[in-house]
Amino acid sequence: MLIFLHFLGLHLGIKMPAVFFYASTRMMLAAITTLLFTIFLGPWFIKKLYELKTGQSIRVEDCPLLAELHMKKKETPTMGGIFILISMLLAMVLWMDFSSTYTMILAVATIWLGIIGGYDDYLKLKYKNSKGLSARKKMLFQTIFAALFSVYLLSPVAMDDMFVPPSAKEYVQEGKTTVSHTLTSQEMMGRYYIPFYKEPIFILTGVGLGLSFLITWFTVTGASNAVNLTDGLDGLAAGCIVMVSFVLGIVAFLSNHADIARYLHILYIEGSGEIAIYLFALAGAALGFMWLNGHPAQVFMGDIGSLSLGGILGVSSVLLRKEILFALAGGIFVAEALSVILQVGSYKLRNKKRIFLCSPLHHHFEYKGWPETKVVMRFWIIGFILAMIALASLKFQ
Repeated sequence: MLIFLHFLGLHLGIKMPAVFFYASTRMMLAAITTLLFTIFLGPWFIKKLYELKTGQSIRVEDCPLLAELHMKKKETPTMGGIFILISMLLAMVLWMDFSSTYTMILAVATIWLGIIGGYDDYLKLKYKNSKGLSARKKMLFQTIFAALFSVYLLSPVAMDDMFVPPSAKEYVQEGKTTVSHTLTSQEMMGRYYIPFYKEPIFILTGVGLGLSFLITWFTVTGASNAVNLTDGLDGLAAGCIVMVSFVLGIVAFLSNHADIARYLHILYIEGSGEIAIYLFALAGAALGFMWLNGHPAQVFMGDIGSLSLGGILGVSSVLLRKEILFALAGGIFVAEALSVILQVGSYKLRNKKRIFLCSPLHHHFEYKGWPETKVVMRFWIIGFILAMIALASLKFQ
């Protein structure tokens, strides 16, 4: 929209101020747009969700105490993620460049994963006692997206072709001088970095790129499901999303500037400012959602929100080559997912013995007698510490 208005203005003899084309300006405008949209239009959406009787289902089969702890939430509407996604797509239309490959990738990720989560929520609401999409079907649709995304990034495409995969410049110290090497999408995808260390820990080429395919699949689907698992207490997932999207947004912004990228020893990814804009839109939307989702919650995110927002974070980390930094900043998401994996593994392999009183991890602490607000607050504090460590790693490398 912004680019269209620019050319329209030129045609009419009206010059738009250059400040509106800076990524930093559009990042702030995108965050403000989604924040205000969710705060002021959220109540209208909640009213409509109440009319549709989209009440939250309470899990009782393996953690019966949850029915007692969360009984008051039974009538609270879910699917609130729908107005998060609408606000983000609105910010995309208003402030992002649709000629950018990154914009198209993020738009497809949002819509695809939003449809999966929305259909899952729809099945739960339409059919009583339904658990929605089966885990296998949900994973199948997530895998299809992650596979197509990975194949696109790893496919050699001529520079004059449409939808050219992203490329980057890597700065390497040779003697006393720093030289830059342009990386194709394949070369870029084969490099993996860890926090606090400037050189790639390993580089995949040729057949080894098959491992890159698997890592990308694991990052996108894992992030999508980990955020979904974290969305179990009022404000918990939204608060963590704000912090992680802010960290990745800053990384995307810094990666878009050649001089800063060279100084910090990170990849220079031209055009990654568009990723930063969308991640700030995500941060603003999640922050606005917290206005309504804070304890006691007026609305829940639902799978339409958690699956899609987690996937967007995963996709962004892959594009920025910061998968492990994402795992550090999103340590709460990792811990929640691991708690479920360990619980299921222990139950199956140790004759139905459990490690945790209830999983995901936040329910374990509820079972131990912690009030919901204490669990959320302490998880936020840990998430904030991890986010700050992740940011600090950019400097200390």
